[in-house]
Amino acid sequence: MKIIKFGSKKLEKIYNRGITRNRRVEDKVRRILEDVRLFGDEALVKYTKKFDKIKLSARQIRVAAIEISAAYQNIDPRFVSTLKVVMENVTRFYSKVRTKSWRIKDGEIILGENFRPLDKVGIYIPAGTAPLLSSVYMTVLPARLAGVKKIILASPPDKHGNINPHILAIANLLKVDEIYRIGGAQAIGAMAYGTKIVPKVDKIIGPGNAYVSEAKRQVFGTVDIDMIAGPTELVIIANQHSDPRFVIADLKAQSEHAGGLSILITNSKAFANQIKAHVPDTKNVVVLTKNMEQAIEVANRIAPEHLEILVKNPNRIAKQIRHAGAIFLGPYSPTALGDYIAGPSHVLPTNGTARFFSGLSVRDFIKTNHIINYSKKALEKVREPLEKIAGIEGMCKHLDSVKIRFE
Repeated sequence: MKIIKFGSKKLEKIYNRGITRNRRVEDKVRRILEDVRLFGDEALVKYTKKFDKIKLSARQIRVAAIEISAAYQNIDPRFVSTLKVVMENVTRFYSKVRTKSWRIKDGEIILGENFRPLDKVGIYIPAGTAPLLSSVYMTVLPARLAGVKKIILASPPDKHGNINPHILAIANLLKVDEIYRIGGAQAIGAMAYGTKIVPKVDKIIGPGNAYVSEAKRQVFGTVDIDMIAGPTELVIIANQHSDPRFVIADLKAQSEHAGGLSILITNSKAFANQIKAHVPDTKNVVVLTKNMEQAIEVANRIAPEHLEILVKNPNRIAKQIRHAGAIFLGPYSPTALGDYIAGPSHVLPTNGTARFFSGLSVRDFIKTNHIINYSKKALEKVREPLEKIAGIEGMCKHLDSVKIRFE
């Protein structure tokens, strides 16, 4: 574990981290997406055989209802009770999000916004090293609460051609409309362009590897996406009064993620050395500052996905944090809470994008229509400035469209 002092040039590399472009991955993904766009289900069958080593027929791409029902036989019945507790927490949190349409009236002018849920959303759930079943409810529930009309889910099959039964059961309990056993860039392409079997969606949500992330980047514009996520990140602010056991445990937990970023920021040299002795992993970094003001500055510059504040008065520091995906306050709010059960979605911005991105929310599944309603009298009042601006821009037909209403 390396110790870096405040102001070190090594910190600049952390501040300026980002998603690195890999031309080989880009080219490979581009070919896959084009193949899916042109050949649809035939391409999905081909790439499932190539990458997942599973031979499917086109009709097997969609998971049958009987297979979904059978999933319950392969999970502990108590798991359903556990899931209901989590669902209640997530629902309680997102029920506070306000997305009501509104109007303002000023004389004979009415302005406002209509909030409307998206029609169709595609959820991608990876299943590489481990099935990310928590990502199912962390993505589907906000969409469901937003009122999305149709939710589909894609996840790669295992070596037997099956999808993890927990993923199937959760998706079924959350009333996901359709489930598909496809993974990788080809799954993103199928949901973005649509095939005979897989419907085209309006937005694609969910984590994935470099190929999935690149595919989402390339289809953005054809559909919307949540974000392009990089490796997971944790920053901890602590001092000599913090419990070192908690810091050590949380840093080690973060190390379970491949390629994750783990940083402790502290103003205590003794505390830094104590943590370093127990967390030898070279991926972890300690940033040593002179005071908490510098610690706050470093945290804001990093703009981490997860930020734990483990000092005696965490709220005082939290008020000065401008950039972080999720902030965990106090010694009994570990990141694992946010990952699994607290309520807010664990789909969060990484690579410093917390400077301009937010965590996944009900709002991500809602779009707005602007409402503009003028009477003839109200239009006449703004006719002169409107005609001047249109005239400067050389938009003669725009001028005519206003003038004709007064002839």
